[in-house]
Amino acid sequence: MDIIDSISPYLEAIALPPVLPVRQRLPGAALADPEAELNACLGSLPEQNLAGSSVAITCGSRGFDGYAALLRGLVFFLRDKGARPFLVPAMGSHGGAAAAGQTALLGHLGITEDAVGAPIRSSMETVLIGETARGLPVRIDKLASQADGIVLFNRIKPHTSFRGPYESGLLKMLAVGLGKQAGAEATHRRGYGQMAENLQAAGTLALQKLPVLFALATLENGLGKLAEIHVLQPDQILAREPLLLEKARSLMPRIWLDEIDVLVVGEIGKDISGTGMDTNIVGRYHTTAASGGPRVTRLGILSLSAGSEGNANGMGLADFMTERLYRQVDFAGTYLNTLTSTEPASARMPMLLANDRQVFQAAVKLCGQDKPDQVRLAVIRNTKSLETLWLSPAAWTAASRTGQVSVQGPARPLSFTPEGRLCLFDTPAGSHREDTCPRT
Repeated sequence: MDIIDSISPYLEAIALPPVLPVRQRLPGAALADPEAELNACLGSLPEQNLAGSSVAITCGSRGFDGYAALLRGLVFFLRDKGARPFLVPAMGSHGGAAAAGQTALLGHLGITEDAVGAPIRSSMETVLIGETARGLPVRIDKLASQADGIVLFNRIKPHTSFRGPYESGLLKMLAVGLGKQAGAEATHRRGYGQMAENLQAAGTLALQKLPVLFALATLENGLGKLAEIHVLQPDQILAREPLLLEKARSLMPRIWLDEIDVLVVGEIGKDISGTGMDTNIVGRYHTTAASGGPRVTRLGILSLSAGSEGNANGMGLADFMTERLYRQVDFAGTYLNTLTSTEPASARMPMLLANDRQVFQAAVKLCGQDKPDQVRLAVIRNTKSLETLWLSPAAWTAASRTGQVSVQGPARPLSFTPEGRLCLFDTPAGSHREDTCPRT
């Protein structure tokens, strides 16, 4: 692009600080045997006569530890009871708001009929099951509504755009995920300022109207591994989910810095977070209904994950992005998701730069520090992989005061391929051959 070419000479002279490989201490307690824990939880359920019953199992669009294995165990449990389980994509407008797209998205997460032992029945058709006290229509996937029973299956975690007693989890799976495009749009239409209230009202109504058999909830530790599995009966969901949310919040990873001059994220994507990168980690939000995390002066993003299917929602949180990422974007899918979620700021275009090196240089130039050795720089692969990251000496000095980090090697200059791609890690969007990176 001519504009990018014209500013390249302006950035060439900007020096970058070296970085050190750093390991963070994060909440790491994990289940030693998830399959045994799942069986124990399911075994605690009261006996139900499911012989011949069709049972819909909800499947979301976020990958998480043990997803396929837990689904397979759940399917086996239901089949053993004589039920006829099937999977229903419960992901609002994701997958391009198309039935085939949602099935394909599950496939990218390893969720297929062969993998879990149950068919996937995908449709965008919904039925109206009622209205909330404030007149919000509540719509539910037609296939799920026709089943004899529904099993809610989801990970519980803090949401990236609002705060409330129910965030990402079981009630949201009912109100938004199973609502498909129409339901998700209705829930989001009044903005994130009312999301907590609307989600609770719509989810509560759905619980009252639908034949929910039970719910299976997972919590992850700070390393993205299964920490807990919980089975909730329908009359327990409203009371217990808020408690599980607070536990999930305590297990979340973080960057052990309160102030970051420059944060560079190797990849963003819908399979990583609904906002491409977890706002709780990077401290940038596209709504006023959520807050928290580090104060980041300049934020750069380098690539889009393969599992995101071109959806670049969340790029608007950044200040700078590469031309490579721009060429990976499916703007139709991104904008459709944005129109549903009602937050256009998330899909805005950051400043576009030729390559990774220029993203670093522009961010350092505009971060407010006079000298490279003063810049508190942090580099992460993505917001799900935070055990190892790279910090400049100034950032390391600040982080080391927490006692939660340790250096894994000497400081070294940031290195790039001849095309300007970062050599710290390989990215799904275009991995680097070892011999293209300078030896340091």
